[in-house]
Amino acid sequence: MKVVMIGAGYVGLVSGACFAEFGAQVTCLDVNTARIDALAQGHIPIYEPGLADLVQRNTAAGRLQFSTQFTGTVEDADLVFIAVGTPSRRGDGHADLKYVYEAARQIAGHLQGYTVIVDKSTVPVGTAREVKRIIAEANPKADFDVASNPEFLREGSAIGDFMRPDRVILGVESERAEALLRELYRPLNLIEAPILVTDLESAEITKYAANAFLATKISFINEVAELCEKTGADIHAVARGMGFDGRIGKKFLHPGPGFGGSCFPKDTSAMIRMAEEAGASSHIVSAVVTVNKQQKERMVKKIEQALGGDVNGKRIAVLGLTFKPETDDMRDAPSLTILPALAERGAEIRAHDPAGMEEAAALLPAEVSYSDNLYSAAENADAVVLLTEWNQYRGLDLARVKDCMRGDAFLDLRNVYERELMERHGFRYICVGR
Repeated sequence: MKVVMIGAGYVGLVSGACFAEFGAQVTCLDVNTARIDALAQGHIPIYEPGLADLVQRNTAAGRLQFSTQFTGTVEDADLVFIAVGTPSRRGDGHADLKYVYEAARQIAGHLQGYTVIVDKSTVPVGTAREVKRIIAEANPKADFDVASNPEFLREGSAIGDFMRPDRVILGVESERAEALLRELYRPLNLIEAPILVTDLESAEITKYAANAFLATKISFINEVAELCEKTGADIHAVARGMGFDGRIGKKFLHPGPGFGGSCFPKDTSAMIRMAEEAGASSHIVSAVVTVNKQQKERMVKKIEQALGGDVNGKRIAVLGLTFKPETDDMRDAPSLTILPALAERGAEIRAHDPAGMEEAAALLPAEVSYSDNLYSAAENADAVVLLTEWNQYRGLDLARVKDCMRGDAFLDLRNVYERELMERHGFRYICVGR
């Protein structure tokens, strides 16, 4: 089976490499020449555990190749996936679909024989039908179907998510399209992965609804964490008590500095806009976005209070910059809100991150400096802020950290440590919801 993946970014590259691992002949196509050249030379432009080995193995086996040309690739494809970016449109929060629609126009002129065009990008309801209209208008003789196959990949564990998915969603309009997609995903039959076949609109909304619900759990537990702080309760005990309820579940009930990343911020915003356009309510999702913004602001105040109400002239060591561990992704990371606010107030910030410092340096104020060694970042610091729970930070040499500092405040915004342990090492320990 021949597959073309339009877009060699995070979703396209991971999906393309995994389909090649399934045995398909895959071409990842991208207009970014530098990216394609780098991939052809074996250089992976994103940080994702296991991806480099997967790409190398399938490239060497001849199942995975890279191109910048629609000509000579799309014509022979059985399935063409659109996996381009759909960022929030500046000004109104809608998903920006210009790259999706441009891909559709490019695909249309190269179709020969029956082909399934698959939306893999996260797109609002109605996008698949618009892609179908664009292609039919540009090439009235084309024999094709359009399908929706949303991705559910978590950064840092994307390959495992693809190979052992909770479910695969296939939004289709014809038996031919369903048959081709089922054949592509046939290796998952061995692990009995659920495959749900729906209409196009249901598949599109499922992706947004899933992300919005997970974001809701995060904002909810962060709001409860504030209540715990003000009443003397322990958010960990509360979350465990909730999580034992099978109707609720324990996942995503972890308090922290707010959600970020490539999905939740833009997808909640897009879902609000979709609801507005459809004349439906979005009160819950709107509240989720508001609470998340407030949570990041609350973390700034928490750091200020730990340093006597004024961070001017104070040296703050920050451990972790990316929105989550095991990725170099800085998109909407809490650090992009918290650190500039501290810098504006006169704080001297020295940061460390295992993978995200290069990306962070282009996004954070020039006042933020960086250290390749997490302990040197803490040198003469008045406070240490643990902002992203990388494994390297879970087993810190606490005595060494304390000896490096001139102050004693340790703000654990991910609740990695226990108060008794931290106080035994001489820290003034501040966390979230406890």
